[in-house]
Formats: sequence, C-alpha cells, structure tokens
Amino acid sequence: MNFKNITVAGSGVLGSQIAYQTAFKGFQVTVYDINNEALERAKDRLVNLKHRYQEDLGVNVTEVNDAYNRISFCSDLAKAVADADLVIEAVPEVVQIKTDFYKHLGQVAPVKTIFATNSSTLLPSQFAEATGRPESFLALHFANEIWKNNTAEIMKHPGTDMKVFNEVVEFAKAIGMVALPLYKEQPGYILNSLLVPLLEAAQLLLVKEVADVETIDKTWMIATKAPQGPLAILDVVGINTAYNIGRAKAEATGDQEFKKLADKLKTEYIDKGKLGVATGEGFYTYPNPSYLEEGFLKG
Repeated sequence: MNFKNITVAGSGVLGSQIAYQTAFKGFQVTVYDINNEALERAKDRLVNLKHRYQEDLGVNVTEVNDAYNRISFCSDLAKAVADADLVIEAVPEVVQIKTDFYKHLGQVAPVKTIFATNSSTLLPSQFAEATGRPESFLALHFANEIWKNNTAEIMKHPGTDMKVFNEVVEFAKAIGMVALPLYKEQPGYILNSLLVPLLEAAQLLLVKEVADVETIDKTWMIATKAPQGPLAILDVVGINTAYNIGRAKAEATGDQEFKKLADKLKTEYIDKGKLGVATGEGFYTYPNPSYLEEGFLKG
C-alpha cells in the first residue's frame, strides 16, 4: 500500500471526520465539495475536531495543528483528485447524486486512483459501472466519531480486484482503524445491519406518536446501559441522512409510515434548520442535551 495523497469528496459531518483522521495519521488530504461555501463550513467542523481530539485522545496542540495543516480544500473536482491515490466519497445518500458524481470522477481522476464509497446503505455494485473502473472501486465505511469508534468496514463488490481490496484494508489500518473486511455485499454492512433497524424503529415510534423523544431514548438507555438512545444517535449522524434514507425507503417500498417519517423530518426539523449536533439542535438541543442531565434516567 503506497497511498500518500487522499481526497475526501463531500465535507459533511462524516466526510470532515474522515479527512481529519486521515491527515492526523500523516497523509496529505484534499477535501472536495461543490462550492466554497460548503468548504468554509467544513473548515469550521475541522477546527472543532482539533478540540475534540485534544479532549478525547489527550493529544497536544502541535499534533492537531499539524494534522489540520496537511489538509487542503478545493471545489474543482479535477484539481482535487489530480494526484489522488484514493478518493473516499462521502456525498449525500441519494442514488442519482452519487451516480452523477462517479461519472464525473471517472472522467477526471488519474488511472492510478482507487475509488471508495462511504455510503451507509447503498451497495457499491449500484455505482460500479458509473465509475468506469469497477475493478478499482469498493466500499469503505466508517462509524461516526471515528477517532473514538475506530471501525472501518471494507466491502467488495463482485468485480473488485482483490489487490485493491487488500490495499484499502491496509490503508484503513494505517489511519488507526480496526479493519473489518466484508467479502460479499451486504446492505448496511455489519454495523448498519445491526444499527439501522434500531434507528428506524425509534423513528417510527415517534412518528406514530407512541412516545416522545426522551421517553424512547430513556427506555433504550436504561434497558441496555447504552450512553445514548437511538434518537440521540441520529442527531450525531445528522437529520439529513435520516431523511434521505427514510425518503428512499418510502419511494422503494411505498410504505406510508416511512413517507410520514420523511415528511416529519423535513417539515419539523430540516426546514427549521434542526439538523442535529452540527447545527446545535435536532431531536435535542446542544451542547447540553437533556439526556446528559443528571436525573434523566430517573423518574
């Protein structure tokens, strides 16, 4: 594995985390997004990550600043990938957006460049042909807050070259992840095969008005000793991601409950700027959500 230059395409919550973790481990990283406004927001996220690394990992100011200084920003895709050994795609969970992105990427990236999708729910085989280089394409999925939850699921599709697969496994290890190889496609990988049903169940309880946000989360936290409930987890993931997944499921299945869910997330959260932790409000208000308050799990 001779990767040196990594491009992260998509500078949202997880894209920014992937970029910073990769830079923290010594790689040169380019963050690509569609315009400079998006990149300015990414810079704010990355500056905040410097503080999180110091708090959570006990590293010093020099280390976090050095990591940030290994990151550059670009809104021109051809320039962003001009010397990339690996492109990690973290654009929205919308099939057409990803398909269009890969068609463009395949035209401008060097022949050497390997492509990896960080999609949470979509399969690499859905986009393999659009890349123009299916043998050099696979999935590389990270858990949120990757500096602490350091898993990397590497999933091939039937056309992925095993040499490429093994190189990406080694890259995952090189950026401090526990590499988890998946040799067959599985929607949701391992983590989301376990997690997504929980998050969907919690959202459907909410949309059916079975219980409120705090009661749903409190139930899970007390019963399992988990530090967060499912709706608090969704605030970290981002309400936009939950909406895109819910809308896609509604369109694919015709399930009216998921349509109601997508409508609720859009009108009551997204349209009001409540996107989760990133904007300071989602199901909870940050930086001091009620589920962290003393006594939340009592009475």
